[in-house]
Amino acid sequence: MICVHICESRENLGFVAARMVAARIKDLLYEKDFVNIMFAAAPSQNEFLARLKSEPVDWSRVRAFHMDEYIGLPKDSEKSFASYLKTRLSNYLPALKTFYIDDQNGNSECSRYGELLDEFPTDITCMGIGENNHLAFNDPPVANFDDPEKVKVVDLDIACRQQQINDGCFQSIDQVPKQAITVTIPLLTSSSFIFCMVPGQRKAKAVFETIYGHVSEAYPSTILQKTGRVELFLDKESSSLL
Repeated sequence: MICVHICESRENLGFVAARMVAARIKDLLYEKDFVNIMFAAAPSQNEFLARLKSEPVDWSRVRAFHMDEYIGLPKDSEKSFASYLKTRLSNYLPALKTFYIDDQNGNSECSRYGELLDEFPTDITCMGIGENNHLAFNDPPVANFDDPEKVKVVDLDIACRQQQINDGCFQSIDQVPKQAITVTIPLLTSSSFIFCMVPGQRKAKAVFETIYGHVSEAYPSTILQKTGRVELFLDKESSSLL
């Protein structure tokens, strides 16, 4: 079930989503010692993360994971998703326990990171939706709703690579890596609570398909129709086709 929240602006979207995620973290901390959260790393998450890091949460009892990473960027590249989360979240929250994908080790890293996610099952997933309906780097050509892998190496779809240029992360398609490591769809959707932040006009078509489209791996985000309760946060632009 997808519960849609339409906000006045990207800034308001970030505020509303951060408040709801923080409230869920606090509720879970009454029940357990630690909360495990998986975060997307993309410009669509900027306003949400800016607000979330200011929420009065006991961050020393939160473990943070990221859901995908490019292969082939220089180590400590500012364009890596690990760098994104450091500069927008963990650098401000020194008590937060953060776990990153090491893209230098390929398939062996998939095993290591998968074992880590087995050890610390995800309670909350904070995600976005790609312009081609991808979830993390599960693009249509590689998306598998019954994927036996928890983490895998994937070839990036050309539409996904183009989105990185549209988002201003790279200047040309030649600069965008062709492969990445991603958490797979079954694990992404296995958490008890899913919060999905999707602002911007370029996401309007993907939002419409996510909510109303036939559930198909050709449109990976449609699986959210069958994934428990999903809180979907939109602004006026991303909700314009609804």
